[in-house]
Amino acid sequence: MMTRGDQADNLRRMVREMRPHARVLAVTSGKGGVGKTNVAANLAIALCRSHRQRVVLIDADLGLANVDLMLGLQPQWNLSHVLSGERRLEDIVVQGPEGIEIVPGASGLSRLADLQDSQRRTLLEELSKLDHRADYCIIDTGAGIGRTVVSMASSADECIVVTTPEPPSIADAYAMLKIISRQPHRPQLRLLVNMVGSRQEARRVYERIAGVAQKFLGLHVHDAGYVFCDGHVARAVRGRKPFVTAFPNSQAAWCMRQVAERTAKPHAQDAAGEDAGRGFFKRVAGLFGAMT
Repeated sequence: MMTRGDQADNLRRMVREMRPHARVLAVTSGKGGVGKTNVAANLAIALCRSHRQRVVLIDADLGLANVDLMLGLQPQWNLSHVLSGERRLEDIVVQGPEGIEIVPGASGLSRLADLQDSQRRTLLEELSKLDHRADYCIIDTGAGIGRTVVSMASSADECIVVTTPEPPSIADAYAMLKIISRQPHRPQLRLLVNMVGSRQEARRVYERIAGVAQKFLGLHVHDAGYVFCDGHVARAVRGRKPFVTAFPNSQAAWCMRQVAERTAKPHAQDAAGEDAGRGFFKRVAGLFGAMT
């Protein structure tokens, strides 16, 4: 006979299962040093703070994970303990600023594609539990155009490519867009120009990259916004705090709130592959399965 407690448990499970998949947003870059992790962390906080969204930030850079350092956290456990079977995902999730939840990465691990099949399966099964835990899952990918980074970025619902006005960064951002355009699933693509000196400069960089992507790749790249070059950002990093909370009146914080506003109002989904209705983690699992 089902008890009242059993009925309550079943009801909670049904409610969880009725929730739609979280919007999965990958933040990536064609090279390091463009402020990708800073953008991912501050965007997560801005979404949670301004739009009252439930946000999980996943540090998916298994080689140089540093979200916890940037936010002044000292987690006891991280993804390496999930891979080893010592902990489940819910054991390692930590509370971050403004109520966001953080899945700490693990510096020094090999790329996800190089892990053993059992480790890969364990990680993806655990991460799939996040689909119904939040409104947004923000993935801070590794930098560069390696296989794991591209797979994570291309499997997301939306992907923000971070660049700066420097010519090498612009070239690398275009290279990332080009590689993503060749993947089985194409996410909605956005470009964020970081460390700009003016709105006009940001617009020029966006139009340059988006124009070339449209002409030669047939890609429509949305404008995610820009973040000014602001000394408060470096001060926040040194203080191990997010700049949107440490310096809420700074130019950079204002810019990030505008980025969050655009992110919270998604464009109509671009053309996608036939697996568009599948959840992010199932898409990643399918891609990695194809790699073996």
